[in-house]
Amino acid sequence: MRDGALDAAFLRGDWPADGLDMTPLWTDEVLVALPATHPLAARDVVDFADLAPLPLRLSSPERNRPLHDLVLACCREAGFEPVLGKEFTNAQDTLGTLGLSRPQWTVFYRAHANLLPVPGVTFRPLRNPAPVMPTYLATSAERRLRPEVLALIEAGRGLG
Repeated sequence: MRDGALDAAFLRGDWPADGLDMTPLWTDEVLVALPATHPLAARDVVDFADLAPLPLRLSSPERNRPLHDLVLACCREAGFEPVLGKEFTNAQDTLGTLGLSRPQWTVFYRAHANLLPVPGVTFRPLRNPAPVMPTYLATSAERRLRPEVLALIEAGRGLG
C-alpha cells in the first residue's frame, strides 16, 4: 500500500501503521475451543481464569502477533500466565488434536468457529475479560478518499 501496489487491505488487530490510514470496520468475538468432554465445555460462557490450569495452543507472535498479544493480555488480566502447549499449527491439526488428546485449549474468531464443526470440540464465549479483535481497512492517506476505497469501507462496515 505504501508503494502504491495495493489500494487497500483488510487487517485484523493493531499493526504499525506509519503512513497508513486505518479505518475501523468491525470486531470479531474470540471464542475458546475446548475438548467437548471437558467440564468447562458444559458451560454457556467460560471465565478466562478457569483456563489457567490447561495448556494453551497459540500461534507464535511471528505468525499472528495481534491474536497472540490479545490472548496473553486477557490471561494476565484474568490473573495468570498461560501454560503454553504445542504451538497452534493450522485449524485442522489443532482442533483434531484438541478433541483427542489431554485437555488443552485454543482460541478462534466466532466467524471461523461457526464454519468449523469438529467432533469432540466445543466453542464457547469467554468473559472476564471477553476478548474481541478489531478489523481495519488500511489505505494510504492519499488513496483513502477514492470512490472504490470508500465503497470498500462501506461494505466492510456492513459485515460487522
